[in-house]
Amino acid sequence: MSMNGALALVRALEAQGVVTVFGYPGGAIMPVYDALLESSIRHVLTRHEQGAALAAIGFARTASKPGVCLATSGPGATNLVTGLADAMMDSVPLIAITGQVPGGALGTDAFQEVDTFGITMPVVKHSYLVRCADDIPAVVAEAFEIAGSGRPGPVLIDLPKDVAAAAMQRANPHGDLASPPHRRTQAGAGFNENELDHAVALLEQSRRPVVYVGGGVVNADAVDAFRQFVETSRIPTVQTLKGLGSLPCEHELSLGMLGMHGLPAANMAVQESDLLVVVGARFDDRVTGKLDEFAPHARVIHLDVDPAEMGKIRQPDAPVLGDLNQTLERLAVPMPIDDWRGHCLAMKRDKAWDYDPPVAHVYAPTLLRDLSLAADENVLVTCDVGQHQMWVAQHYQFKHPRQHLTSGGLGTMGFGLPAAIGAQLADPDATVICVTGDGSIMMNIQELATLRRYDLPVRILLLDNQSLGMVRQWQHLFFADRYSEIDLSDNPDFTRVAEAFGMSAFRVDSPDDLPNAIDRLLHGRGSMLAHVAINTEANVWPLVPPATSNSKMLQGSHI
Repeated sequence: MSMNGALALVRALEAQGVVTVFGYPGGAIMPVYDALLESSIRHVLTRHEQGAALAAIGFARTASKPGVCLATSGPGATNLVTGLADAMMDSVPLIAITGQVPGGALGTDAFQEVDTFGITMPVVKHSYLVRCADDIPAVVAEAFEIAGSGRPGPVLIDLPKDVAAAAMQRANPHGDLASPPHRRTQAGAGFNENELDHAVALLEQSRRPVVYVGGGVVNADAVDAFRQFVETSRIPTVQTLKGLGSLPCEHELSLGMLGMHGLPAANMAVQESDLLVVVGARFDDRVTGKLDEFAPHARVIHLDVDPAEMGKIRQPDAPVLGDLNQTLERLAVPMPIDDWRGHCLAMKRDKAWDYDPPVAHVYAPTLLRDLSLAADENVLVTCDVGQHQMWVAQHYQFKHPRQHLTSGGLGTMGFGLPAAIGAQLADPDATVICVTGDGSIMMNIQELATLRRYDLPVRILLLDNQSLGMVRQWQHLFFADRYSEIDLSDNPDFTRVAEAFGMSAFRVDSPDDLPNAIDRLLHGRGSMLAHVAINTEANVWPLVPPATSNSKMLQGSHI
């Protein structure tokens, strides 16, 4: 087969070490699909382009390298946008390749033409509209470097059909297919000694420090350095949704997640602190609550690789820009804070969760806690968005952050199932459990067909309260019980749906069923769905009301 643009694209992907791509074919991308027949790259056919993008994210986060997704022009490309935005918000390296109408038809409202470059510009690190087949090897190499360097994120390559079909004028016009034409220096690789000295001085002055860790630690492959920093300094630690597991959740110094649904000890410690050591986090609004009342007595040391985050939300007293492995090592000093540490650990004990409430139905926090205690480090949890997402964050005892894949910044319902597919393909030996709700599962339920086609042993734990639970909870608390469009009692029988897709399925209606259900989820063979009925009125507690200080958590009651 002669080397046309499409085959050059495939060869460039091979040169980057790509072994799996996710996608859905169509007219404008067809030359690329033809070229894939000449490649060892495995193409995974999802049943919706959004599923392809989210599966590529699950793959990227599990494999620690860029995921790749393909779509055709027009609706194929627009269906990728949610996945691109998700990757952008959560700093996931992703390469999205879209077909485009031929160059001569651009701007004519041709069939399935949209301005993919313009539509996606706000939700990618960089975009390419390729105009010459000879440019493809360099574009692909540069796209991978941009996606994975500095703060990771998505990159779009929009490929007109005529460029994909055009013959290469030179067999390899840019030399090494795996190398971009100009090497970039990773943003923030070094650090300023004066800034670091200032940070050390603030640590030495502090008597009530708290470490606040986010997903940047994972992106920087700095988990080991972070854990050594905490072990040396012995500073109480709180974690964001994406930072969970950076310090094992059962660790003595881990106070749990902070923020809107943070655990009481975590939020109280932050509010009482005199110094926040912020590591790879960005002062998200779901963390801070009312910003001017967040950690009101604390100075801030902010460690990050992305200069755009410094002072974006809260101005740090000591901004330290650079590689987290290096900066954490320099800051790792023992802290004489025995009284403060004891106070924080006492709060953690006093506010410990009651996992044995007086209820007759399945209690989601207990189920998730017990599942995590029975699971080993080989279990990966992908999670959708809603009440179940917060229960997982609060009660699943993650041992490492790469065990937990969820949509953080964008809050994408429908994330869990396709992300589980990507994670399972990235790590075939892992036990992958998708925790979802009766609202979220319906967003990408078509991907059950993908599970079946590729015989993937993903397990689905479906918490069903016959409601859009988080919306119902907010309408209950803040809209005077004026319930609007949250009733999902007419959903199908999910066990029968799963069985129709060739999965085993079972119901869990009573707390007495939980030990057997957990055993089947962890040790059963093949794909399966556990349909768990929970109380429609169950709420996530604590909850910080909007525009309120984290010190004013609503505690609620067990239901």
